[in-house]
Amino acid sequence: MLAMSAPDPAPLPVTVWYDGACPLCQREIALMRRIGGEGRIDFHDASNPATACPVDRAQALARFHVREGDRLFTGAAAFAAMWRAIPRLRWLGRMARWQPFALLLEGMYRVFLIVRPRLQRLLK
Repeated sequence: MLAMSAPDPAPLPVTVWYDGACPLCQREIALMRRIGGEGRIDFHDASNPATACPVDRAQALARFHVREGDRLFTGAAAFAAMWRAIPRLRWLGRMARWQPFALLLEGMYRVFLIVRPRLQRLLK
């Protein structure tokens, strides 16, 4: 008799707050929608004053925020939560739960935050 692996549990609801005024963020969210996030993730533009944010708006615009189920993530952990909601990227989001990889991603994210303003100016 063949052993069957257990099916993946149903993904938790995911909400993303992103900086819609940032050209880099716009491109990232557009890509996430195209590769499978549309309909799986509730995307909110935190730069829109009418958008309710889970944290202070300045914080929401300074760092990426994602709610997965009842947990709020920020930075690289937020990207990992978003990736887990997208079938094609789920493996990457799961891998980001491994502490050494999570630390590496967070370090890379912090470097990105330093160069982000310069990259934004290039894309405007």
